[in-house]
Amino acid sequence: MSSAARPLVIATAFAASLVIGLLIMFWAMGGVSKVAQPAAVGGPFQLTDQNGKAVTDKSLKGKPTLIFFGYTHCPDVCPTSLFEISEVLRALGKDADKVNAVFISVDPERDTPATMKEYLSSFDPHLEGLSGDPAETAKVITSYRVYAKKVPTKDGDYTMDHTALIYLMDRDGRFVSPFNLKRTPEEAAADLKKYL
Repeated sequence: MSSAARPLVIATAFAASLVIGLLIMFWAMGGVSKVAQPAAVGGPFQLTDQNGKAVTDKSLKGKPTLIFFGYTHCPDVCPTSLFEISEVLRALGKDADKVNAVFISVDPERDTPATMKEYLSSFDPHLEGLSGDPAETAKVITSYRVYAKKVPTKDGDYTMDHTALIYLMDRDGRFVSPFNLKRTPEEAAADLKKYL
């Protein structure tokens, strides 16, 4: 073997052994089935609606569900999103009865069922407001992979930073995708009808 070819042979042998080693490690870890699984969104929860009734993830099954996480003291994103959801429900007409539209509070300190009821009176009556104690709230926030953080203000009060995504869940409670509200209510309603 010539001295010029020797480094090439060594490099090729090293690369081949590296590939074989990685394949063995990949196989030992369970292969594609464990590595390529998408992150789960959603899961079991038990919260209370604005009328004091217990609601679980099972209560929502059987209908497609739009879920928005926010809080009643939110200055702009929450009322805007809830208004947009209300417009989609209006555009659905009678089909709005075949959809769950849920507003889940990320602020358990202030958002009691009574507070949620008063706040939601400004929006479509199909919207259901869910809240819970800090432990229940933390559980649902974690299972839906929501970001929520309390941010103190200078006056001693606080606001909440939070994910501003509309979750579309199918009739079996599985996450479909973020639901786009940046279109006409009629376009969004037509899209939502595909999941009825």
